[in-house]
Amino acid sequence: MSTALTATVSVDELKDIAKRVRGHIVRMVYAAQSGHPGGSLSAVELGVSLFWNHLRCDTANPAWPARDRFLLSKGHATPFYYSVLAERGFFSTELLAGFRQLGTPLQGHPSMNAAPGIEMSGGSLGQGLSFAIGHALAGRMDSLDFRCFVLMGDGELNEGQCWEAAMAVPHFGLGDRVIAMVDRNGIQNDGFADSIMKTHPADMFRGFGWKVIECDGHDMAAVDQALSEAERPDDRPRCIVAQTVKGKGVSFMENNPGFHGKAPTAEQLQQALAEIEAGL
Repeated sequence: MSTALTATVSVDELKDIAKRVRGHIVRMVYAAQSGHPGGSLSAVELGVSLFWNHLRCDTANPAWPARDRFLLSKGHATPFYYSVLAERGFFSTELLAGFRQLGTPLQGHPSMNAAPGIEMSGGSLGQGLSFAIGHALAGRMDSLDFRCFVLMGDGELNEGQCWEAAMAVPHFGLGDRVIAMVDRNGIQNDGFADSIMKTHPADMFRGFGWKVIECDGHDMAAVDQALSEAERPDDRPRCIVAQTVKGKGVSFMENNPGFHGKAPTAEQLQQALAEIEAGL
């Protein structure tokens, strides 16, 4: 049994980590002049709380068979993902400077086994929950009790595959093994999500037999509590629907569809870093 299950840190410490992660995100996207800052910034609290206080993992042994799995279904949010992995200790933060550069492992979408901690190759949206089903079924066959945490974007919920998977999780009795998290930031690549295809994630997941936990996705204490509630035994699979803001922490990116997949200028980078440091 690993001795490095969770870091278990205070809410204030989580907030400090989140600030560092946001700084990494904007620096990485600026340096590459490419990437997805908006949906990375919106997911920070979810990822930080999960990786430090809830995800059973061993950074010294990333392939530990009994580890929990984190599956990034919204695969374009790699600036967030890589920053969390680096801050958690899976690899050096120095590696972040090579984001999206040829010959480095940290490409624009995650590639399984390219770097420690990456559990799923992503990019084509709507597949994460299905991937979790495969992991969970394999874990049950191998008598391993790991959980699969899946981070989904609300835009990808337009994909029918998401709802086939949502139906399959309770059908196969995987409620104790699969926890979904929806980053409900309201914006996708082509604009505001509800104007493209309106979804009601909380009601829809409940309709498929899930227990739904709603929270403010930028209130670190609320996110930490929601994850604790999701870990409690229940016959139903659990889904956290987190209300978030695209581009959170950077004023000109917040709720701005233009920064779904656009890099800041040099001047904007300095403004973003100053606002993140100030906690605006």
